[in-house]
Amino acid sequence: MSETSTAPEAREEADGGGSFDVVVVGAGPAGLNAALVSGRQRRRVLLIDSGRPRNAPSPEVHMLLGRDGVSPTALRAAARADLAAYATVEVRAGEVSDARALDAGFELVLADGRIERTRKLILATGQVDVPVEIPGLAERFGRGVFHCPFCHGFETRDRALAVVGSDPASVMLALYVADRFSHDVVLATHGSMPTDEQRALLAKADVALRDEEVTSISGEPGALTLEFAAGPALTRGAIFHRTRIRQHSALAARLGCVHLPDGCVRVDEFQRTSAPGVFAAGDMARLEALPDPLTFVVTAAADGARAAVWADQELFRADTGL
Repeated sequence: MSETSTAPEAREEADGGGSFDVVVVGAGPAGLNAALVSGRQRRRVLLIDSGRPRNAPSPEVHMLLGRDGVSPTALRAAARADLAAYATVEVRAGEVSDARALDAGFELVLADGRIERTRKLILATGQVDVPVEIPGLAERFGRGVFHCPFCHGFETRDRALAVVGSDPASVMLALYVADRFSHDVVLATHGSMPTDEQRALLAKADVALRDEEVTSISGEPGALTLEFAAGPALTRGAIFHRTRIRQHSALAARLGCVHLPDGCVRVDEFQRTSAPGVFAAGDMARLEALPDPLTFVVTAAADGARAAVWADQELFRADTGL
């Protein structure tokens, strides 16, 4: 701890020693960066880490300037080390089981029974991937089976690829990886039938179709085998699969934050939710104008910075009477 200050201690004393300026729930890239920005403004910050990051299965992080290819574990460790330089930032392992709004902030109930109060709340609890139930798929998710061609497409270039799924997003994914990364792409629809229009688009892009049910996936990255209910097995260098997603935490719903039809928390350009004083950052939230939440580390970190900046400005304006 290299920084000391009388201002945060004075604020703590005024609050009775039991409240924070900002509590950040979730310690992925969004939450870590929100805590860093808030700590640098000498705010008293509590970062609560459940220890279950979404990108834990992945061996590498990409599209992060200066750290391309770093492992998620190494990146989190480096971020935690950065936070240790700020005396007003506390990082605590745990989960928040409930939250409620107060007249001037929020009361949080932690899973261990502790109760904390905060003036501003930044939710960065993320999403959970829910792969289709095919034996062997979930075990390989992030290691041979990927959801994002921006994050992992380059590493699969010029290999024989498969896309598992039948919804319009999966059709688009098959078309995209065929356009960018491989001339040998098969869309395995797992027993569903694409529309005639989709079939025409896939045929034009030379994407092959397997309509049979996928019964299992086996093998190692670089040589994955899809078994089908009928017809020959298929060996591929990598598989792409767009999972269903759900919120990791119900806190946003408990606090009354408006959700969009896809389950994401609706935020504005300041990362504010519909609940006053509650911000949301990372892949759990998106602007209504965007079709999907971005799942990149770099954009999550940027969301966390935005949330922390504007939470700080709300605190500053309230304290100075602006």
